[in-house]
Amino acid sequence: MAAYIKNTVIFAGGSTFLAVLFDSLTGYAFARLNFKGKDILFMLVLLTMMVPFQVMMIPLFLESNLLGLLDTYGGLILPKATSAFGIFMMRSYFAALPKDLEEAARVDGMSEFGIFAKIMFPLVIPGVLTLAIFHLMQNWNDLLYPLMMTSSTRMRTLSAGLALFVGEHATTYYGPQLAGALLSVLPLLVIYIFFQKYFIASVATSGMKD
Repeated sequence: MAAYIKNTVIFAGGSTFLAVLFDSLTGYAFARLNFKGKDILFMLVLLTMMVPFQVMMIPLFLESNLLGLLDTYGGLILPKATSAFGIFMMRSYFAALPKDLEEAARVDGMSEFGIFAKIMFPLVIPGVLTLAIFHLMQNWNDLLYPLMMTSSTRMRTLSAGLALFVGEHATTYYGPQLAGALLSVLPLLVIYIFFQKYFIASVATSGMKD
């Protein structure tokens, strides 16, 4: 159980951090920068949201196997390092910010990355935390993906480990199973309680535009 929890924290935490970082950068680029083919690229990103995970399972497994990433932390984290939903969500938040902020910063000579990191990113913190909660919940509770990408007990995540624990015994051990289920739910509950005000602020301001 300790190994399952450690693997889940590394997988969910690492993939959430990378997803929030890359989704924010990509969303900012689509919302505030002008470059050739921007609309076409964004439409292609949105189209990937219509492709179910079951369609990508075999190609993803084969590609990870060729790269030697199966049953490793890298194989678990890298394919989850970004998402079309996260890019779309962060683009919506950045697009709602007034253009006067970045124009004033450019006049002062600030670089594009400096504008993103010091001005724009702090203004969308509620959206960033909401996206982080969504990613963390999805990765923490994911069952099919970790089962596909891992083959050894030492690399199993909490959901996959609990599923195997329930299925490998003819006798049902309600005590250990319920304890494992509580451990799988408790961290998400604690995180939501601490970041609830940001989550509510994000929902309350999602339809507002300056």
